Amino acid sequence: MLDVLALAGALGCGLMAGFFLAFSICVMKSLARLPPAQGIAAMQAINGVVINPLFLGTFFGTAVLCIVLTIGSFARASDAAAWLTLAGSALYLVGTVGVTMRFNVPRNNALAAAAPHSPEGARVWADYIASWTAWNHLRTAAATAATVLLILAQRA
Repeated sequence: MLDVLALAGALGCGLMAGFFLAFSICVMKSLARLPPAQGIAAMQAINGVVINPLFLGTFFGTAVLCIVLTIGSFARASDAAAWLTLAGSALYLVGTVGVTMRFNVPRNNALAAAAPHSPEGARVWADYIASWTAWNHLRTAAATAATVLLILAQRA
């Protein structure tokens, strides 16, 4: 059963890695080219739309799978696959969910409060583009590495 859950976890991690990658290489670069007021308004709209059952189900559903896989890994501690599964699960939980909650969500909240046409909004936007995107790169790398480790666990 843990093998099936690890496969599902790998799929969820891969989906999230792709989602974050698209933001890092396309969406944020495009928004950064807009005047600050337009970039702020666009990202505020995106942040409102992204809170939906499909995204949240994939993001947090994968986290739940990784928690179950972590617990299951301890039960099979002598198995090499268990250590790969544990590492992949931990990477997703810390590097994706943890980073999101600690770094990306507070920046989203600050941007939500920014007035797009104000000088303060422009300052928030300049910081947001740089810092949010840097943390998003980390989420992308963590979710990608988690995917690889969970796939490798299937082969071990």
